[in-house]
Amino acid sequence: MNFDKEFNASGMSCPLPIVKTKKALVDMASGQVLKVIATDSGAVKDMQAFADQTGNTLLSTSEEGGAYVFMMQKK
Repeated sequence: MNFDKEFNASGMSCPLPIVKTKKALVDMASGQVLKVIATDSGAVKDMQAFADQTGNTLLSTSEEGGAYVFMMQKK
């Protein structure tokens, strides 16, 4: 999947992956896609909750090499 910006939150514990994701989305245009890589297993639940609360769209969640990869589209 194509993305416009990537943020690597590997090694960060909750709530930092969400806080940093929110900051990464600030300077993005509506419709652009942010790729987030995280190693905290809690990020799976947190990213979906963040998307639901903010209106952004969580396009996909996958696991690659022990890391979780999220594709989020800015509203």
